[in-house]
Amino acid sequence: MPHFKLIDNPGPADHHGPVTDTLGRPLRDLRISVTDRCSFRCTYCMPKEVFGRDYPFLDRRELLTFEEITRLTRLFRAHGVEKLRLTGGEPLLRRNLDRLVQMLSGIPGIDLTLTTNGALLAQQAKTLKAAGLQRITVSLDSLDNAVFQTMNDVGFPVERVLEGIEAAAAAGLTPIKINMVVQRGVNEGSIIPMAGAFRGTGHIVRFIEYMDVGHTNGWRLDDVVPAVEVIARIHATWPLEPADAHYRGEVAQRWRYRDGRGEIGVIASVTQAFCRDCTRARLSAEGKLYTCLFATVGHDLRALVREGASDAEISASISRIWGERADRYSEIRSAETVGLPKIEMSYIGG
Repeated sequence: MPHFKLIDNPGPADHHGPVTDTLGRPLRDLRISVTDRCSFRCTYCMPKEVFGRDYPFLDRRELLTFEEITRLTRLFRAHGVEKLRLTGGEPLLRRNLDRLVQMLSGIPGIDLTLTTNGALLAQQAKTLKAAGLQRITVSLDSLDNAVFQTMNDVGFPVERVLEGIEAAAAAGLTPIKINMVVQRGVNEGSIIPMAGAFRGTGHIVRFIEYMDVGHTNGWRLDDVVPAVEVIARIHATWPLEPADAHYRGEVAQRWRYRDGRGEIGVIASVTQAFCRDCTRARLSAEGKLYTCLFATVGHDLRALVREGASDAEISASISRIWGERADRYSEIRSAETVGLPKIEMSYIGG
């Protein structure tokens, strides 16, 4: 994938307002990682044998400050970003995160959400809601404690995550989305229990195909449970029907229960690539902009901010990077592309 210069005599008149890439895709979604650290060591994301005791996580000084994040978000908003998701690592590990939420919630026209593993959610849900967080997504790969603890690989009990979901619902961070990464031979037996547990609650379970993000998770195509299989399993128990997408670029295919007891989603980025409608950019914890989950290179916006670049210069860089974007990894995935150097999921928040 090409590497672009960040500043090349940008002109002030041509780099403001909404932008589209080389395939006509607008910039609508921004995912911001606020930390590269996590309290879990999920085998598909931060396997313990790689991210162990001596792993060199970022120093606090390397992280974007809340003020820097807010400044960059305002510039992205001017280019058309409407949906902002805070991620990690585990974002609730970032100290005083509610202060950042309060700062970001003051930006007009931004739909502000957050993805968490739920470990600290029970303690922080009410504070985050009060600060201006609108909704939340919780990662939960099984309701079976043995399976869940094996997958998070730190022995964290599923009951604590469920307490977090209850606290988020009580605080009004709804509708809550619950993400389950499905791996063959690991947790596909949890598909029906997960669907059944949250059916009729107003929460939306989204079943995600196991993806070949990064290089540390030992991904193999044989480990993927296709979304069509997930839908077939659930449909056999509770009949489903397709539902329309809420907006262009929505990653999850929506399916609703025919009896009106809510809906589920499937994210089929391996078997049914949706690159042609991808409107997402990702900002890593230390300020690198990535235009694809499978990107091989990031663009250093932190350097521009800390070297004194003006808003116009940074805005021009964002416009240029997105304008020259041609990423469509999942559509062209092959034996050759799988082996390309890629950023780890934990680094840019999935």
